[in-house]
Amino acid sequence: MSNYIWVPIVVGVLAVAFAGYLASYVLRKDTGTPAMQKVADAIFKGAMAFLNRQYRTIALLSIVAAVVVAGVLYLLSNGSEAAKFDLAWRTAIAFLIGALCSGVAGYIGMYVAVKSNSRTASAATRSLGEALMVSLRGGAVSGFLVVALSLLGVSLIFLLYSIGNTIDKVPSLIVGFGFGASFVALFAQLGGGIYTKAADVGADLVGKVEAGIPEDDPRNPAVVADLVGDNVGDCAGRGADLFESTAAENIGAMILGVALYLATKNPGWILFPLVVRAFGLIASAIGLLYIRPSVVIEPDKAAGRDPGEIAMKQLNIGYYITCALSVIGVFVVSYLMLGGESLRSNSLPAWTWFGLAGTVGILLSIAFVYITQYYTAGTWRPVREIASATLTGPATTIITGIAVGFECTALPVLAIAAALGLSFFFGSQVTIPVSASINPGVINVGGIFGTAVATMGMLMSCAYILAMDTFGPITDNAGGITEMSGEAESVRDITDALDGVGNTTKALTKGYGIGSAALAAFLLFSAYLDVLYSYKKTPDVYRVDLANILVFIAALIGLTLIFFFSSLAIRAVGEAAKRMIEEVRRQFRENPKIMAERVEDRVDPDYARCVDISTRGALRAMILPGVVAVLTPVLVGVILGPQAEAGLLMVGTMGGIVLALVLNNGGGAWDNAKKYIEAGYLRVNADGEMVARNDTSGVVLGKKSEPHKASVVGDTVGDPFKDTAGPSLHVLIKLLSTITLVLAPLFIALHP
Repeated sequence: MSNYIWVPIVVGVLAVAFAGYLASYVLRKDTGTPAMQKVADAIFKGAMAFLNRQYRTIALLSIVAAVVVAGVLYLLSNGSEAAKFDLAWRTAIAFLIGALCSGVAGYIGMYVAVKSNSRTASAATRSLGEALMVSLRGGAVSGFLVVALSLLGVSLIFLLYSIGNTIDKVPSLIVGFGFGASFVALFAQLGGGIYTKAADVGADLVGKVEAGIPEDDPRNPAVVADLVGDNVGDCAGRGADLFESTAAENIGAMILGVALYLATKNPGWILFPLVVRAFGLIASAIGLLYIRPSVVIEPDKAAGRDPGEIAMKQLNIGYYITCALSVIGVFVVSYLMLGGESLRSNSLPAWTWFGLAGTVGILLSIAFVYITQYYTAGTWRPVREIASATLTGPATTIITGIAVGFECTALPVLAIAAALGLSFFFGSQVTIPVSASINPGVINVGGIFGTAVATMGMLMSCAYILAMDTFGPITDNAGGITEMSGEAESVRDITDALDGVGNTTKALTKGYGIGSAALAAFLLFSAYLDVLYSYKKTPDVYRVDLANILVFIAALIGLTLIFFFSSLAIRAVGEAAKRMIEEVRRQFRENPKIMAERVEDRVDPDYARCVDISTRGALRAMILPGVVAVLTPVLVGVILGPQAEAGLLMVGTMGGIVLALVLNNGGGAWDNAKKYIEAGYLRVNADGEMVARNDTSGVVLGKKSEPHKASVVGDTVGDPFKDTAGPSLHVLIKLLSTITLVLAPLFIALHP
């Protein structure tokens, strides 16, 4: 065992300690006025009650799944009794550890995020700079914990399973860790996404459109459930999503490294993904610590400039610092671990080509940031186009939003294709002496590993990206707390500026998540074919032939699964939202004092009942799409065989990537078109045509206008797209890969 295994373990422990430092910084801050604390306490209780119930359900499902996987592998895989038993118990234990780590990461990160919201609201009474620091560092606790626990989990289980096994056997034994993480992430993302959007749709349609009251108004019975939903969907759900991303992709890259280790006897090929991600954690910490509140301009001193855009630039600079340090890190780690006299390469040293491949992955993450901003930020054409469409009503708003969603697939797919092609080319410049017993030479192993290095490069900034993502719901909650506790308009200006930044960062994270999933798709697909070859020893496994009727059928099922799964997720939101809308209307109807004219005559609505409706609806509705997602690839592999399973994996992944782009960016564009109008940027001339937002001769059409109502309808349609179905597809794509990797022995045994 190489000493390099200790690098990710030490860095992982230090990253957990760094998250502890950030948590202490946030928790030492003032919690605000008694009114702020009252609202924050209701959000905290609702969020923790939901998570407790959700994770109890997921824990039971995980135990059942682990037992089933162990039983299937023991009874039906090939080999001696001892070998089958060893594979079965190790896979089951790895599955449970992966599931536990994923749950813990999401739970702790969300706890600190919920505790950060009132502290951010309190900081907003003093300055935008302080509120920015509190919310960003609160989000960073989740970001660093998720990535550190993923890194530590994979590293430690790799170290433990190395006892009594040769290093080349271990990656296949720890695949269960990635499967467990994917399994939990799917249900966490589904449940959280259904919860948050059921509450959001109910609050928006009845509160904003029907009752005409502002967002986060305390008279809205669904407002606390909506604020709770921001946390369980965007904090816990996204944390579980990126935890399983980093774990599954890490293990897939390690499996690809096995063939190269056997050829060169250099364990660096297997351990490289762990070490390079450790460098990424260091780079992310430095990028985060760069952010300074003194650079941010307060809203009352902005002199017409958007303080939110200035704050966003600070976050972007921190991200670019992270990326620049990551480029240095990927070259250093390549030099230290991927050199060797047995390698031949064209013109440049072998490690340089892999450093370039890693740089391609880092550049892809930056490209996705720009592309996602273009389609979801109000400063660019797509969002302004949707805002203009609101002038003619909800129908044109929805039509334009769908058109933008379909359009936004082109640039990301071209960027992914370019990144895959370039990283494969760079890796293929290295000639690795692999024997036919390890790999038959059907594919270029250097090129495939180049794509794996690109994926690891993209994941190096994961902690910083996740910090920006969790920053979103913290600032959203802070705005809600500020509104509900009756703070001054100047405080709301600060939280609104941060909320606008948070909307953009949440959209960026979804783009980053699908970009990394797309890069990893090829990595994990290649790893699956490697596993098939390790059992069958025939080069035919590397040829997935769509002219084969069984492969074609499986591919068609894989593509259909993506759309059917999305339908179930969106329908679940619709059903839960319907119950929420009925409840809010009932409360307004039966208790008119909620909407009394004089403040002193008003009574509080029943927030707890709305929280309970969202909780029950989400937990009930997450089961069916989750079970369909898990059972479909299993049944295809069992009935049609391992080659057909490869067809499902390949085509299903492609469909999932494209549909997720439509849902994420389309929904984000609708949301920010609404925000564009609420910020007072929609101006029209005397002919009713939209003019530039800084054209003072134009008339402002803001909140409560007809275009605003149309934008709320569009945002409501986009909500389950971008926060339920879209993010859940990220997880589904990788779940398909981890299931096939874990159950490959079963498929081969049934179809020798």
